Amino acid sequence: QVQLVESGGGLVQAGGSLRLSCAASGTIYAISTMAWYRQAPGRQRELVASITGGTTTNYAASVKGRFTISKDNAKDMVYLQMNSLKPDDTAVYYCNAHIFPVENGHVGKANDYWGQGTQVTVSS
Repeated sequence: QVQLVESGGGLVQAGGSLRLSCAASGTIYAISTMAWYRQAPGRQRELVASITGGTTTNYAASVKGRFTISKDNAKDMVYLQMNSLKPDDTAVYYCNAHIFPVENGHVGKANDYWGQGTQVTVSS
């Protein structure tokens, strides 16, 4: 089975930095889009950043200029470098990816996969 595993979350002071990592594993043919979402208590899950195709990126207005999404195609990994963190960035961060799996030696249907989430807490 294809799965995503996040790491790198933790507690940091306002103004600090964290780097989140997400590793995709399993029988993967291709990954079209990878993204980071976050969900704070009492709020809906929101898109933080995404990277599609080669290098096309998209950022939420609230993080633009502070966060950077990047990927390593050879390793099927995506990263989120978070700088100048604010208390409002506190949330569980989830990795998301649209992946074409390999099933019985053939390319399967594309599926939307989610990681289990990693907690980011920013103190004031």
